[in-house]
Formats: sequence, structure tokens, C-alpha cells
Amino acid sequence: MNWGVYEALLTGVNKFSTEFGRVWLSIVFIFRILVYAVTASRVWGDDQKDFDCNTRQPGCSNVCYDQYFPVSHIRLWALQLIMVTCPSLLVVMHVAYREDRERKHRQKQGEDSGRLYLDTGKKRGGLWWTYLISLIAKALVDSVFLYIFHHIYKDYSLPSIVKCTLPPCPNIVDCFISRPTEKNIFTLFMVVTTVVCILLNLCEIGYLVSKRCRECLIQRNQSKVIAYLQKQEIFHVNNKVNEQIDLMPQIHVTPPETKLK
Repeated sequence: MNWGVYEALLTGVNKFSTEFGRVWLSIVFIFRILVYAVTASRVWGDDQKDFDCNTRQPGCSNVCYDQYFPVSHIRLWALQLIMVTCPSLLVVMHVAYREDRERKHRQKQGEDSGRLYLDTGKKRGGLWWTYLISLIAKALVDSVFLYIFHHIYKDYSLPSIVKCTLPPCPNIVDCFISRPTEKNIFTLFMVVTTVVCILLNLCEIGYLVSKRCRECLIQRNQSKVIAYLQKQEIFHVNNKVNEQIDLMPQIHVTPPETKLK
């Protein structure tokens, strides 16, 4: 698996992210992708080969291994890392769409025709919603995979000895997992980093929503102030007009006298 593609993706998303998003990207790349690529694959590389059972019955060790390891840790983590980085691709694609639309607008209308976007990477309008949806999707993906791990491996831990009674095993067979303590340490590390990433996503969602609400309140207050000032200006203009009318000289016209015959 070529993790360089995901490294380039995360680097491109970094310039469109907030402070929380940059911390999230650092944790995902350093503490999850690098640990997975460098260490985790080696730790779980011999899990099936060194899964020993105290019987020589053909097929017994295979069915017991499949019972306790329906999906390998490293394959689940690989799928999790791929899916958790995919929502960030939506933000990059949306920014690329804005840049392409801005380029076509300049080619059609000319360089002096104005801009469609003041900043194509600024989180406003549809891009704000795309970024928010990507954060929600990343938090949901990590939460779902935490539940899957907890459902398959109780308490995220592996026992040293497992007992198997599935056929073709002749009776209760004891099977031994290779390096369970080391695997439990790496599993706990990945679970903790996943929880930290979920918390960072939630913090960033709260930050974006609160910032947007604050901007809306400021704009509403500014519109009220502008409307009030406009009313005051109209009121002062009307007063000046009334004063000018009052200062104008008044001409009294008396009707002509008529003689009575």
C-alpha cells in the first residue's frame, strides 16, 4: 500500500484547515499512519503462523484462528485510515471546483470583470458546509470502527490463551496467541489516538459553529445599527426641511373690496 498518496492528500488539506484540523492531521499522519506502516504490520505479520493449538487435528487451528480473528487488526486499521481520510478529499475537490469556476469566469468575462470568490479556500457558503460535513463524517467513521473493534475484541484486548470447541477439533482445545502483550499495547495506542481524533473533530465542529453564530450575530447587530442610523438621518433631513419651510416669508393675500350698490 502506497501511503505517499495519503501523505500528499493530508498535506493539501492542511492549508484549508483550522488549528484543530492541523492538530488532527498531525496525529493521524504521525501517530496513526506512520505507526501502522512502520510497526503494526510487523507485529501482526506472524499472527496466523504462530497461532499454536495443543492438537494436531487437521483444520482445527484454522477454524479456531478464524473464530477469534474474523478480521485482522491491521486490515481493519488500514480500512479505517482510508475511510477517515476520504472526507478530507471532499474539501480539496470543492476548493478545486471553485478555482476552476473562477478561472473559467476570468476567461469568459476578462481579468477586470471582478471575482466570483474573494478567496477560493475561505470557508464560506457551500465550502463551509462541505468542511462541516467532512468533520462529522470523520468523527462517525472513527466511532463506528471503535464499536467494531470492541464488538470483535472485547475490551480491545487479546487473551494469552483461547479455548476452542469448533469441529473438527476433537474436544476443548487450548490455542496460544503470539505476543499478546505487545499486540494489546499497540491496540490500546491506536484506540487512544482514535479517541483523541474524535474529540478534536468535535472541538472543531463546535469552533466552526460558534464562530459562524458569532458572525451572524455581529452582522445582525450591524444591520440594526445601519437601519437605525438611516432612520436618524432621514429624521434629521425632515427636520431641516421643516425648519426651512418655517423660515420662508409668508405672503398674505387680501381679497379685493367690493362696493355695494
